Amino acid sequence: MNKSDLKPARVFEQFAKINEIPRPSKREEKMIEYLTNWGKSHNLETVVDETGNVIIRKGATPGMENRKTVILQSHMDMVCEKLVDIEFDFDKDAIQTYVDGEWLKAKGTTLGADDGIGCAIELAILDSDDIEHGPLECVFTRDEETGLTGAEGMKAGFMTGDMLINLDSEDEGQIFVSCAGGRNTTATFRFEKEDAPEGLFFLKISLKGLIGGHSGDDINKKRANALKVLARFLYQTQERYGLRLAYYNAGKLHNAIPRDGVALFGVPADKKEDVRADWNVFASQIAEEYHVTEKSMQFNMESAEPERVIPLETSTRLVQALQAADNGVFAMCQDEELAWLVETSNNVASIVTFDDHVKIVCSQRSNVMSALDNQAATIKAVFQLAGAEVVQGEGYPAWRMNPDSKLTALAVASYRKLFNKDPKVLGIHAGLECGLFSEKYPNLDMVSFGPTLRGVHSPDERLHIPTVQMVWDHLIEILKNIPA
Repeated sequence: MNKSDLKPARVFEQFAKINEIPRPSKREEKMIEYLTNWGKSHNLETVVDETGNVIIRKGATPGMENRKTVILQSHMDMVCEKLVDIEFDFDKDAIQTYVDGEWLKAKGTTLGADDGIGCAIELAILDSDDIEHGPLECVFTRDEETGLTGAEGMKAGFMTGDMLINLDSEDEGQIFVSCAGGRNTTATFRFEKEDAPEGLFFLKISLKGLIGGHSGDDINKKRANALKVLARFLYQTQERYGLRLAYYNAGKLHNAIPRDGVALFGVPADKKEDVRADWNVFASQIAEEYHVTEKSMQFNMESAEPERVIPLETSTRLVQALQAADNGVFAMCQDEELAWLVETSNNVASIVTFDDHVKIVCSQRSNVMSALDNQAATIKAVFQLAGAEVVQGEGYPAWRMNPDSKLTALAVASYRKLFNKDPKVLGIHAGLECGLFSEKYPNLDMVSFGPTLRGVHSPDERLHIPTVQMVWDHLIEILKNIPA
């Protein structure tokens, strides 16, 4: 299959144009400009709010004027991840895509289908003249990936529709009607680095080649967290021989499972061969522990030049805290019909060493807000006990299922009619902007669905091409049957 053969053509044409536009989270100015000019050039009412969210309104097709107004919504930003050995500037370069069988992929970077494909579907609907629909509001929010701040900054009244279809889900055939709430915890260890004591031998360890993935949707898939794996070895070495940490860097984004990391530390010179032997054993054990999910792990240890080190007490407490911080699934849903769904989790997401401090970011999620509060308090307490400064964001709310949703009933009936099977109606352990919308628009009837994506938030991100046509057909069927 060639890119010119992709169906529906109008959607993939829009997606190709979107992927020429740099749109990292918090730096979406070029995408905002593109959408604004696009809407105005098509003579459609186009508004940008104070936060930078864009809405483009399109009137009903003849005879559909009395139908309820439908909001189509997606986010314009993308997670910017690349392979270590790829030269790529997400602020300037266009995403390079290619077809691999039934999948659309990018060359060494994230694809941007999360949620560029949702934006493309909206633009294709707006650009059409052969689709039946009532009044439409197409909304493009900014900065979803780093905290849903676009949706959070949106004021009530910006959207005026009655029903909202969020196009930011990643499994075709699944209709989502609830999502998790989330919160970030940032721990900072401050210090003044000092000269390394005499008698230390320095080693640099690194780990790369992990799958990574979305810290909500993939948290239960038994994938290794590079930050936590390296922390295990640091803690083990510290307990056996003592060590002095010079730096530790791993992970980049709060909502991505860390795929790689590197740490530099000193150990007593007479123990260096013991540490090397321990590393070989450790690498073998971890490879066995993750032999199903992580088949491309690459461990490396090498000698390093001495560097200034973090003070002993801080270095020790930092390593202890990273060992203690809970990571992964904390609890599954208690409701029998949702027993498969992760309820509460934490992702130890990133660590960065600066000249005078180390910053650690963790991301907590839960579909139960009291459980979210508890998980956030647990992570906070770990780092407080270790002497770190801890700051927590307000986070975002969960979206609770509406058992009387007319839009859900319509989406299910439309899917059954088209494909002669029932879709799955589910909740998701990821943050969707629907949670924030539900606070500001309590009467808004909402669902979320989209084509199948895999490897999101990583350079392995890929879009299953046939499911785009299925989602397109499903959406068109829903739009022409929206009630008066």
